[in-house]
Amino acid sequence: MAKERSIPAPLTNPETEPFWAAARRSKFLIRACTDCGKAHWYPRAICPHCFSDKTEWKEGSGRGTIYSVSVMKRAPEVYAVAYVTLEEGPTMMTNIVDCDFDTVAIGQKVTVTWRPTKDDGPPYPQFKPA
Repeated sequence: MAKERSIPAPLTNPETEPFWAAARRSKFLIRACTDCGKAHWYPRAICPHCFSDKTEWKEGSGRGTIYSVSVMKRAPEVYAVAYVTLEEGPTMMTNIVDCDFDTVAIGQKVTVTWRPTKDDGPPYPQFKPA
């Protein structure tokens, strides 16, 4: 397993602040549309499915399935970049951590884990095998 590296604190804005505030409490929020009922990632006020402005924050399960993954073995430190399809429907780009990179696979179940950021910023979501 690769050692944990500190990453810069995310830049927040009024639209994303609720997500980062919840992250400080280890809560994974997603945005969902109350008109069409679909969740979406990345969090934003306008639904990308039906263009409604009737969206709200919901607590996500923090669980998903690897849709696609690339393990970077030639990097100075091995790491994995993946698209994870959340149980709620959206697919997000993330890192897979806390695992044997030789066993990471498409279709694998994963769960959110939180990584600290620099300067006491909110933690950043990444995923590990479930």
